[in-house]
Amino acid sequence: MGTEESKELRLYDKKRHSIWGILFSRTGLVILLMIAMIAVFLWFLLRGLKWLPAYSVFAIILHAVAVIAMINSDMDSTAKITWFLMIAALPVFGPLFYIYTRIDLGSYFLRRNFKKLEKRNHEMLHYNKEALHDLEEEAPEVAGLCKYVASTGNYPVYNGNRVDFYELGEYKWEALLEDLRKAEKFIFLEYFIIEEGKMWGQILKILAEKAAQGVLVRVIYDGTNEIGTLSGDYRERLKKVGIDSHVFSPLTPFLSTVYNNRDHRKILVIDGKVAYNGGVNLADEYINEVVKFGHWKDTAVRIEGPAVDSFTAMFLEMWILEFEPEKLSQFFVDHRLNAGGESLADRDLNVGSKSDEGADSGAAADKRTDEYPDSLAGYVMPYADNPLDSDKVGETVYIDFLYRAKEYVHIMTPYLILDDVLITALSFAARKGVDVELIVPGIPDKKMVYTLTRSYFERLMKAGVKIYTYTPGFVHAKIFVSDDCKATVSTINLDYRSLYHHFECGTFLYNVPCIADIERDFLDTRKKCHPVTMEEVRAVGWWERFKGSLLRTIAPLL
Repeated sequence: MGTEESKELRLYDKKRHSIWGILFSRTGLVILLMIAMIAVFLWFLLRGLKWLPAYSVFAIILHAVAVIAMINSDMDSTAKITWFLMIAALPVFGPLFYIYTRIDLGSYFLRRNFKKLEKRNHEMLHYNKEALHDLEEEAPEVAGLCKYVASTGNYPVYNGNRVDFYELGEYKWEALLEDLRKAEKFIFLEYFIIEEGKMWGQILKILAEKAAQGVLVRVIYDGTNEIGTLSGDYRERLKKVGIDSHVFSPLTPFLSTVYNNRDHRKILVIDGKVAYNGGVNLADEYINEVVKFGHWKDTAVRIEGPAVDSFTAMFLEMWILEFEPEKLSQFFVDHRLNAGGESLADRDLNVGSKSDEGADSGAAADKRTDEYPDSLAGYVMPYADNPLDSDKVGETVYIDFLYRAKEYVHIMTPYLILDDVLITALSFAARKGVDVELIVPGIPDKKMVYTLTRSYFERLMKAGVKIYTYTPGFVHAKIFVSDDCKATVSTINLDYRSLYHHFECGTFLYNVPCIADIERDFLDTRKKCHPVTMEEVRAVGWWERFKGSLLRTIAPLL
């Protein structure tokens, strides 16, 4: 195979950082508001006292408008409290900031385009009626969840898929390198973080080779990479090796709420046949090649079968989101012509269907059954969540797990920043006798967020929730598994950013054989964890408790 260097491709050596990432983050916006408020206050002290009566009347009216609008909004109750405090603490600027974010002009065009894309998606991704009918017969409550998800983003439930679970990023990496080498028609990658190094270097070398062979290679990465891990001209560097790329919401010197909505998804699709999903980004800490916060625990799934079409559609939605969505129809057709001569709309996605159109799909399913006799059981539903609508799909899926669980719900999450709805759901499940267990990091990547995470321990543990900290290092996995029959592996953290602000995606599994592997991995991971006790929680010093309580007041802004 040659030397290690020959296996990798590096496009640049020096990282480039930008001040825009700080100025246009939520923290930066709050700091700018504080500076502006102090400047106005000083101006009043020095020169503006004569305008004080008019200013006071204006401030009262503005506060009243903001508070009335907030009370009548569909915002989470915890977020309302945070905004109340901000409005009270920042006269004039607090209400103006709230009104600005609620109007959300920066996301107007994204929201408009996404609605058109979802409508077209519904035409391209047909319901697998037989799969849904069988699921309704087998588990009506699970079919209900699938119907809800389908109504929000048009992503159907499928059967006839093979799903493999990877309990570490290293294992996913090894598998995807092998799959990438087999690509013949196209490779689509969409990741929140991409960083030059061993992991991305070996992937990039294969991508460049495949592009030179005529394989269509497209990459989407989030705009925050340009200030943290990649150079500002990285798109041009990729273009030189034959790779088309798109930067989602690049940071530019323009104040906009759209910077709050990041593309946090992790999707890899190869030839429309294989897809990867889960928490693993494309950087060396995710495969423990670089150690930042102890051992990095992450997970992923590999899907082979008709469910891959949903991930293909997700990628294509994001690829043309900021272009004209009217072009989507031809885009899909062109894509499928490249992939195999047919559009999604021309395919019958009903694996094993008795219709004439489904004959080929049925034959494919029979072939897979011969190769993997026990691997095609169960149902798979890829799903996406976006911050541009009122549906909190990721949170709803999690809540459904908690309310319908009979024996256990086991969870891995890197962050624990909860709204009242999730706190209630976790507490309810534990109090009704369900074994609710959470594994969180033992070594934090963000100390302030970890302080906030620990502030929820006492309330949850009082309700009977068991909490474990991963002693070897950092848990980045986003896993829910329940009752030996349901699981979801996703990109969705238990925090406000994932649940409310980011573009996310996940893979819901019901009665799929690999669910046993997911539960086994949870139990194996728990053996390496420290069980948190109530004595430890109550022994936390007053200063740490105060910081946690203070951070809880601004949790929705973190």
